[in-house]
Amino acid sequence: MSGLAYGWRWLRSLLFSGVIYAAMLPIGLAYTPWAIMSRDGAVAAAHTWCRFVRWLARVLLGLRTEVRGTPPEGEVMVAAKHQSFLDIIMIYGSVPRGRFIMKKELVYAPVLGQIALRMGCVPVDRGKRGAAIKKMMVEVRAGRDDPGQLIIYPQGTRLAPGVHAPYKTGTAAIYRELNQPCVPVACNVGLFWPRRGVLRRPGTAVVEFLPPIPPGLPAPEFMARLEAEIEPRSNALMAEAGFPLAVEETA
Repeated sequence: MSGLAYGWRWLRSLLFSGVIYAAMLPIGLAYTPWAIMSRDGAVAAAHTWCRFVRWLARVLLGLRTEVRGTPPEGEVMVAAKHQSFLDIIMIYGSVPRGRFIMKKELVYAPVLGQIALRMGCVPVDRGKRGAAIKKMMVEVRAGRDDPGQLIIYPQGTRLAPGVHAPYKTGTAAIYRELNQPCVPVACNVGLFWPRRGVLRRPGTAVVEFLPPIPPGLPAPEFMARLEAEIEPRSNALMAEAGFPLAVEETA
């Protein structure tokens, strides 16, 4: 790629980033009255923003996004490969009632924190995730909260394509506590929207919902199966996009 082409792509990527983050405020404010009255308003605001981001990526960057498999609609845990912010956008935008576990401090972020709470996200203190999950389940069973899809990232952080990190055992604790099916999700999005930096690349970013893992498996069996589902399929999606696979281990 010539220097001119690279510079033009970088500038478009910078414009894209500025527009999508700036759009959070007007979209959030537009949906605030509905969100105050109903969680549906907060979910609609988030889904609208996700659709806008995917549309602008295609128009401005030549970055198409494809969701494969069947996004779940019932009460399930969604355990996903995490390569960049794009997989969050694509997964959340594909499920009807997604929610995340988030740091309690984010509750105090203007507009964003309140929208996240209305979406059903679960704020937690450090080291008290189990208690937060139990409280959420009690609220759902008592009819004071809506059921939905809890989205988690079993490796705990964003990882560049080709980098492998252990699957954290806390994932099995959440799976046991929820006693719900777990839907694994593979992706290749980090090839086009990296975890750091501004530059976005054209192509087709894919997230794929895989067949659900039933509830009730012993923790070691569940963890082994989850990794065996997500990692090979993510590698296959990256290979499909032309990425040479040489997996690098990380602690």
